[in-house]
Amino acid sequence: MRFFVTIQHPAHVHFFRNTIAELADDGHDVHVFAREKEMAVELLQRYDIAHEVLAGTASGLSQLARVQATYEARLLRRAVQLKPDVITAIGGVAAAHVAKVVGARSVVFYDTEHAKLIQNLAFPFADSVYTPDCYKRSIGPKQVRYPGYHELAYLHPERFTPDPTVVSDLGLDPDDTFVVLRLIEWGASHDVGQGGFGDVRDVVEQLEDAGAEVLITSERSLPSELESRRATVEPHRMHDLLSYADLFVGEGATMAAESAVLGTPAIYVNTLTMGYTDELDERYGLLFNYQGEDRHALALDKAVSILEGDEDWENRRERLLTDKVDTTDVILRAVTGRPRQASGQARKSGAEV
Repeated sequence: MRFFVTIQHPAHVHFFRNTIAELADDGHDVHVFAREKEMAVELLQRYDIAHEVLAGTASGLSQLARVQATYEARLLRRAVQLKPDVITAIGGVAAAHVAKVVGARSVVFYDTEHAKLIQNLAFPFADSVYTPDCYKRSIGPKQVRYPGYHELAYLHPERFTPDPTVVSDLGLDPDDTFVVLRLIEWGASHDVGQGGFGDVRDVVEQLEDAGAEVLITSERSLPSELESRRATVEPHRMHDLLSYADLFVGEGATMAAESAVLGTPAIYVNTLTMGYTDELDERYGLLFNYQGEDRHALALDKAVSILEGDEDWENRRERLLTDKVDTTDVILRAVTGRPRQASGQARKSGAEV
């Protein structure tokens, strides 16, 4: 079979990279198409994934619309030339549209309920939409729910073993207490009007006063006095760092969820929540949501209490892994149409894989 995989965000690289490798190993023809977005292309290069870049970066919603149109037009041209059997993506606006035009099957994965624009543009055209079973929206008969998270496509213990050298390479001692602080740019369409922390200087000060080294990963510029805390870690090693951190504190849901499934407690500070952030909080106690006007103060109180406490986070992670599946297996079954295992039989209309 011939597969198109479309990539528009660094997290999409991680989500699909094991699937791409297994499809290629099985003799399928896989073509990967990307848009310049943060470190997406850098990650594709790092993992030695052959790809074509179809469009560049975008600054602001009006420019994003033009870039998206360019991406979709170029993807259509390549689909007419190569005639794929399946086009798959996260979100899947371009994938669903192009697949419908060329007669391919479109398989879309999504986990972000509040991104209404993407859903309205993609879901009506998609052949199937795969969502975690904690996803709060009902999409209809094309929806397939599965017991997992996007992050378990690449951070399930069957897929990922952390490298401890990342700690020493950053000049830290294995016994040091350190926190990864993530700040986002607030430039996505669904981020308009939303917010996270107040004064980032206060965040760093309180975490350091609690005895932690603070390593910042940020999409936006930092106050000059905080630049020395910016983590100079290669993008493909960020998950190693999260695995060994004592705590994650940040505004980005993806990195918060990554930390949680790795067994690192996560403080998520953002006025937006998703089904998976709520479940990781309420069911597993590995992620703590803070959305209200007092989110800054409450989040830091919780962060300090975690740093000063002694919880068994690994036990919570084991309970999560008992309940959830290796999401790469879900992706492979979805795109190839392989018969599913009896314990993972897919049913439509909101039933689970």
